[in-house]
Amino acid sequence: MTANNNAMTNIDLTKVKPYGDTMNDGMVELAFTLPVPYGEEASEAAKQLVKKMGLDEPAVVYSKDMGGGFTFFTMYGKCQHTVDYTTIKVTKVEIETMDRVECQKYIEDNIKREVVIVGACSGTDAHTVGIDAIMNMKGFHGHFGLERYKGMNAINMGSQVPNEVLIAKAIEEKADAILVSQIVTQKDVHIANLTNLVELMEAEGIRDKVILICGGPRISHELAQELGFDAGFGAHSYAEDVASFVLTEIVKRSLL
Repeated sequence: MTANNNAMTNIDLTKVKPYGDTMNDGMVELAFTLPVPYGEEASEAAKQLVKKMGLDEPAVVYSKDMGGGFTFFTMYGKCQHTVDYTTIKVTKVEIETMDRVECQKYIEDNIKREVVIVGACSGTDAHTVGIDAIMNMKGFHGHFGLERYKGMNAINMGSQVPNEVLIAKAIEEKADAILVSQIVTQKDVHIANLTNLVELMEAEGIRDKVILICGGPRISHELAQELGFDAGFGAHSYAEDVASFVLTEIVKRSLL
């Protein structure tokens, strides 16, 4: 442990590069499939491609015939580039996350009424894993979902919910917040769907009256704000993160 701590203190954060076996060796592992038949020629093609990516000493550590003239590769290579970690600034949700009990007490002390949150996988997205992790009572990875929070009415509408239906439900329930999960992102379909939701809410005249949040593996807070949302939550976000943002935002915006 002491040796590791000493190594950490000697790292130049202005010139950070990948770490494999030894500090600053630049070792990178990557995987991809090439549309070429399995064999030595395929491996050579993979090595040449990795070298063109800027990695030195490319090596094929695993390859497999995928059939139909396709070959899968796992490769190693050494990166010579560095990044200045000290200059990195990331736009992210700035909140002090409260746990479930703290959220419940915050509602009692500051909002003094039931908080209504409507959530769904809107558009053509049929993957409920994200919205379920946040909304459902059992939650995910030991983090209980919003349905378990006292003082909160969490309405999970499921998957493939048209934006118009989601908005109508929010209006009917007088929702404080709308949560949208987007897992399917091929060809940026999530961008079009999220943009459409904001436009429909503006047309209904409720955009400023509802806290709007989106989440998913390719969602960042920066992207969410660019699309007109109040916040975006990506991977490793849990119900308490979303709840803390919604509750403090209600008070901040006087949506009591």
